[in-house]
Amino acid sequence: MKLGEFTRTALACVRIFNGALGLFAANRMASSLGDDLEDDRRFVYPARMFGIRTLVLGVDLLTLRPDAPNARRVLRQAVLIHATDTAAALYAGKRGELPAKAAKLTTIISAVNTGLAVVSLVAAKKDG
Repeated sequence: MKLGEFTRTALACVRIFNGALGLFAANRMASSLGDDLEDDRRFVYPARMFGIRTLVLGVDLLTLRPDAPNARRVLRQAVLIHATDTAAALYAGKRGELPAKAAKLTTIISAVNTGLAVVSLVAAKKDG
């Protein structure tokens, strides 16, 4: 398996896992992010919206054929989505809009996803 395929598959799996968690187990996701969110019922609705979006994006990446006409666009969008997620998590943490534990965890996860997306895009350009 080529590096770009490996990172794309890894990113897809992370997306599918996190998306399913947000969609089907929002309360569990909240408790893993910190006690402050566990009791906040307002977290559930956006977690489910995030979940379905992330799940669909993960399946798209997993089923993407590298030679498909839209492959590079999908990979560029992955970089944009995850870089924005990273910046949003960092910003929310700095402003106190998320508990410190949640901000740190979501920033790290999003940064790793951004890295996987960048490597997938760069490798696709070299392979194609």
